[in-house]
Amino acid sequence: MTQGNRSLAVLIGLLALLVCAPTVHAQQNVRVPVEQDGRTVQLAAQIFRPAGGGAAAAVAIFHGCGGPGQNTARMAGILRDWGYVALVVDSFSARGLMDVCGRNWPSQADAEKRARDIDAALQWLAGRDFVDPKRLAFMGYSYGGGVAMLRALSPQATDAAPIARAAILVYPDCALADALGPRLVVRQPTLFAMGALDDWTPVSQCQAVIGRVVQARDLVETRIYEGAHHSFDALGLPVRYLPAVGNRSKSGGCCGAHYGANEAAWKAFVADVKAFLTRVLAP
Repeated sequence: MTQGNRSLAVLIGLLALLVCAPTVHAQQNVRVPVEQDGRTVQLAAQIFRPAGGGAAAAVAIFHGCGGPGQNTARMAGILRDWGYVALVVDSFSARGLMDVCGRNWPSQADAEKRARDIDAALQWLAGRDFVDPKRLAFMGYSYGGGVAMLRALSPQATDAAPIARAAILVYPDCALADALGPRLVVRQPTLFAMGALDDWTPVSQCQAVIGRVVQARDLVETRIYEGAHHSFDALGLPVRYLPAVGNRSKSGGCCGAHYGANEAAWKAFVADVKAFLTRVLAP
């Protein structure tokens, strides 16, 4: 190899390091342990870290009935670009699940078990030296939003300070709150983000849940996006009807719902999330 070729090879190698190193640092596969039925389940997860040093605020993200997807990864990347640590938790693969959107719709008991994943993820984040443990939030989508709601709300007041400072419930399955009873308490600032035309997790169900809040109701914020169906953030996917999906809002929990993107709703949602987190996770 000539001197010129050797210099070129070294330069290419250095450029490759410069391109790849930040990516490796910014996004990594990790495992989050959670106790279940007397054993430890290692949940797969991806951590997205912002550039720069110091301990940052962090958001744990929980997927819907179809498992982690482009929407959760996209949101994690946006959060990272805003300066937050984002942890996308896969509640399914370690349990041998892929998609539970069909007629085997998750039960109330399934949701209550999965709520422990939120506790485990927040504890895991709190133990990282690059995370500020006093500035944590969690965010759930659809079925995952309903599970997150079980942690955001409580049937009674508690003196224990919640580990999370904020919750974001994205078109959440609000029917899961029925088991919490008629009188609810909000545990932290909580944002409900919903599509006005959603017939899978309808706005009316969530409004009924909010109406049962008897303490700290001022901590609840709602954003309803006109013209938007369920999964308005599924960019590039036209709205369509899914006849076979489980639907807790229908009699017997079955079946059918509309699903698809609304770019205007997505853009408004991103702006609303940014404003909410800026306010509630301020140092």
